[in-house]
Amino acid sequence: MAVWEALIELADDHLVLGHRVSEWCGHAPMLEEDLAMPNMALDMIGTSRTLYCRAGELEGKGRDEDAIAYLRNEREYRNCLLVERPNEDFAHTMLRQLYFAAFMKPFWDAALVSSDEVVRGVAGKAGKEMAYHIRHAGEWVIRLGDGTEESARRMREAVDALSIYVDELFDSSDAAQDAEAAGVLPKRSEMRAAFDKVIEDVFAEALLELPEVPFGQRGGRSGQHGEGLGHMLAEMQSLHRAHPGATW
Repeated sequence: MAVWEALIELADDHLVLGHRVSEWCGHAPMLEEDLAMPNMALDMIGTSRTLYCRAGELEGKGRDEDAIAYLRNEREYRNCLLVERPNEDFAHTMLRQLYFAAFMKPFWDAALVSSDEVVRGVAGKAGKEMAYHIRHAGEWVIRLGDGTEESARRMREAVDALSIYVDELFDSSDAAQDAEAAGVLPKRSEMRAAFDKVIEDVFAEALLELPEVPFGQRGGRSGQHGEGLGHMLAEMQSLHRAHPGATW
């Protein structure tokens, strides 16, 4: 497996979740969130663009960010299952964001010493962004979990629905293991302690119980996705596929 494939996995995570979060634009529960959600989406999509470009350079086949993002079907995407989960209600969205950011913050911090200059540059920016995402999503998880009876119920349902996808964040594919061995990316398994600390602290304030997950759901890294990803990509890729090669 090549290191560039590990960068595509990472970029896919950020692009897919960025697109999911962007779906709240114009539909968020309050005006402030109608601005915050697209901005968080742009953070992640910006990260994915840089990673796709670097992956294309390392691959050496002339693919740019648009070709990698828009000309692959869902079975060729390598994102983890968590990020493709549908938005559902606001509790689901905020918990999904908290889980992802709580993993990515220590990951990017560790990537500051990457052997790849581009990855180091991404890490310096993305780590700061993930710190904000943790704070933003964490405040909402607490607000909803320790809120009304209805909001607390919805947050508990979000925990039940999403926690089965968390363990996949810490799995390293063959490509990721190559990137780890080369010093390009940090070991995913080493992010567990920092992740657990963030989630434990937020859940304690949100009056939520830490879930027991005997069997986590996996498959995203090998292209085994839910049908929702195919629908999302069909919408996201429609313009590029209808007008291939077009530029503004």
